[in-house]
Amino acid sequence: MSQPKEETGSVLSIFSIIVSMTGVALGNGMMLAYVPFLLARNEAPSWIAGATLTAIAFGGFVGCAVTGLLIRRVGHARLLPCSFAVVILSAILIGFGVNPLLWVFARGLYGAAANTNFIIAQSWLNHASSNAWRGKAMSVFYMTYVIGIGTGAWIFGQIPADGNMAPMLTVLFTTLGIIPISLTRLPIPPAPAKVSVDIAMAWRNSPVAFVGVLAAGGLSMVVQGFTPIYAAENNVSQQDVALLMFCMQFGLIFIQYPMGVMSDRVDRRYVLIGVCTLIAVAGVASLFVSFASLLLLMLVFTIWAGAVETVYSIANAHGNDRTDPKDFVPLASTQLLAWSISATLAPLAVTLITPAFGPKTFIYVAIALAVAYAIFVALRLRERPRAPEEARETFEMMTAQVPNAAGLTDPPAGDTARNG
Repeated sequence: MSQPKEETGSVLSIFSIIVSMTGVALGNGMMLAYVPFLLARNEAPSWIAGATLTAIAFGGFVGCAVTGLLIRRVGHARLLPCSFAVVILSAILIGFGVNPLLWVFARGLYGAAANTNFIIAQSWLNHASSNAWRGKAMSVFYMTYVIGIGTGAWIFGQIPADGNMAPMLTVLFTTLGIIPISLTRLPIPPAPAKVSVDIAMAWRNSPVAFVGVLAAGGLSMVVQGFTPIYAAENNVSQQDVALLMFCMQFGLIFIQYPMGVMSDRVDRRYVLIGVCTLIAVAGVASLFVSFASLLLLMLVFTIWAGAVETVYSIANAHGNDRTDPKDFVPLASTQLLAWSISATLAPLAVTLITPAFGPKTFIYVAIALAVAYAIFVALRLRERPRAPEEARETFEMMTAQVPNAAGLTDPPAGDTARNG
């Protein structure tokens, strides 16, 4: 009779992690809407808004590179409050007032801290969860975080844009987020193993998965990051920018879940081609639907964002299908590196070419990325058969906004601290 009680306690205890990360997500959602809106209102140079996105992604790359080392040096429990403190510092710097270059630096700090938060949170969830429900726990984590981003954007629409209320609320939510994880009784995970990156192995096992993660990193940063910039530059009201971003996050549920279930039943590559086609069609539609038809535009962007987030989860599942379990950790490390690089380079490229091609450049880039990846997958279909049924894993919901950090969070080989 004691075992069920322990299991239930473990299930309930992981909510401390989820609640803490939701606090960070609420602040992130507000900042994703607030920064481009204020920059547009203050007529900052057009490249500044794009530079803030590049800074987030580059900061994330730095966070991925140093977090494993920092965890091994000071441990999860000490590093997480420090990382939350950097999020707070970033918001305070923005709260001082519109200063474009300072804001770019502040968003870089946020990017580094955000990925550190993800890595530690996923490590704790992996360590605390039983094998029987680890996948469900991670899915709840991903969905809660993404919906938290949307809710934070919606809150921004309900408060004055002038002044520093949005940064101060970000400080409030992040500070509150420190409390649950600091009071948790969950065992602290062991230090992660040394990270190993093996691009040759990842490419050999599944070129479709490796290129898919590359495409997903760029697509997610471009679509999720440049949409509020695009809306703000088109003089969309604060409330409507916030509502647009709120709606976009629900595409994760309404698009990714059915596509993921389908990918468990048919060759995932066919589903990836279908998803890329949906991205291209929604992208073309967004070129022609004006902000005068706001409800229709919100529907188009919700479908678009949901399809973009789906590429990451299905590509990740496809890579796992074709990889020996002993290589899961280096595979995840390699994919995390690929995601970080593309998430940095894609917004940088959009920022550089937008002056020449106009504010819809990010839409053209997203369409081009989706079409190019669909063609690549179609070519691979002719060269390699579907993975055998016994090698296929069940699809789990994920989002490219929260990169898979298993390569930095798994304990050393032979460690038995994990449940199950």
